[in-house]
Amino acid sequence: MALRDVRIDRREPPLVSIGLPVLNGERYLELALQSILAQTFDDFELVICDNASTDQTKEICERFAARDPRVLHHRNAHTIGGGRNANLAFNLARGKYFRWAAYDDILAPDLLRRLVDVMEACPDVVLCQSQVVLIDEDGRETGLVAHHRRPDFERWRLFADITDLLSHNCEECYGLMRASALKRTGLHRDYTDSDRTLLAHMALQGGFAEVPEPLFYRRVHASDSTSVFPEWRARMVWFGSEYADRITLPHWSQLFHYLEIIIRTPNTFGTKIRCLGFMAVWVTRYRRWRSLGKDIVLAAARLGRGHVWWRALREA
Repeated sequence: MALRDVRIDRREPPLVSIGLPVLNGERYLELALQSILAQTFDDFELVICDNASTDQTKEICERFAARDPRVLHHRNAHTIGGGRNANLAFNLARGKYFRWAAYDDILAPDLLRRLVDVMEACPDVVLCQSQVVLIDEDGRETGLVAHHRRPDFERWRLFADITDLLSHNCEECYGLMRASALKRTGLHRDYTDSDRTLLAHMALQGGFAEVPEPLFYRRVHASDSTSVFPEWRARMVWFGSEYADRITLPHWSQLFHYLEIIIRTPNTFGTKIRCLGFMAVWVTRYRRWRSLGKDIVLAAARLGRGHVWWRALREA
């Protein structure tokens, strides 16, 4: 992985780092960059990690980097997978606070300022997000997401809420986070829905807060990864092309990851016991036991090279 395009700035680190991983984002990228650079809070750096795009993404990034010293542009020599590219954006960042940005989302001008105000005032808060406006491919508003987070929420209750598959779509992965807490999570792992597990790990380290205003516009469209790969096992290729021909157990990977973070994250004995007890509920909720079982059956089919019934099972 070549780092020759990274512009190292030896000045004092900014208070905030924004990491923007992108692959072939030419359609929406300029709008996203404009909204970031128009923030009323300006003590930030923007680290763009271009995952070897083949469209005009490189030229767009170079143009913005040339005219604004806050923009650091890195281009991967080859595609490294979506999760690893997001992790790279964090690893190149220097700020006390970190926020991931998507190439297709829009920020209201006051978003960063409002989030930073909360984080600076509340040292026990590890993540702060605003309410989220959902928009379609043409920018039309389609919904509002508000989680009503409170910093004094018990950690095990927050953990249980974050792990709930139907209560949210991981919008808080685009919240402002304490970089020190985020670093302890190990970031994104290579399995589907690992962003939810990352948020759960953050929840076991401190409180979540929400600015009760719609300041973040999240675009949902036909070319985003969850639309292109709606099935969990199929979506594994977003993490790396090598997973197309590899046996994967995404539901088991998530279960064992949850158990790992519960055991290893410093917390009271009561919090650990409640979280471990909740995992029994997690296995039965929404019939996850069926998903866990299907992982095993499909893996066995792949090992047995039963190609005919392998296809039938995948389509079931």
